[in-house]
Amino acid sequence: MPALASPDGTPRMAWRYDRAAGVERVRRWLLWMLVLGLVGTESELVLLEHYDEPWQLVPLVLIALALGILGWHTRRHDAASLRALQIIMVVFVAASVAGLAFHFLGAAAFQRELNPAIGTWDLVKNVMRAKAPPVLAPGVMLQLGLIGLAYARSGSPDRSAL
Repeated sequence: MPALASPDGTPRMAWRYDRAAGVERVRRWLLWMLVLGLVGTESELVLLEHYDEPWQLVPLVLIALALGILGWHTRRHDAASLRALQIIMVVFVAASVAGLAFHFLGAAAFQRELNPAIGTWDLVKNVMRAKAPPVLAPGVMLQLGLIGLAYARSGSPDRSAL
């Protein structure tokens, strides 16, 4: 790569990495991945009518709250909106774990209705292969929560760990 002269006459590389610009670029990508993931997941849950029972409303409400908080944060960029974003993303991670448990238990109950004498290992295999409810589907809440936390962390005043 050709060297260019800096204002003081010393040679320098033609391309230099601007760390702040790089972090901001990654933050924008994380924000767009998060927004697209939230909108896509919300749309899918509504289309699948994921609101038959009260606990099924949890991801719908959390996603709506997260979109509102993201809108607030992108306009204000203050400490309160950042903290709210961090809190809702931690709740996403917790909701993912709870959702995995609900989906697993729901599928296990259905499998036990079909075959009351099913063994534990066969039950687990059947549950993990079940299409309704899909046991690992709540994992998307974990992914969205972690993307949101990465976005929030990269925007916090203390970015020394980045």
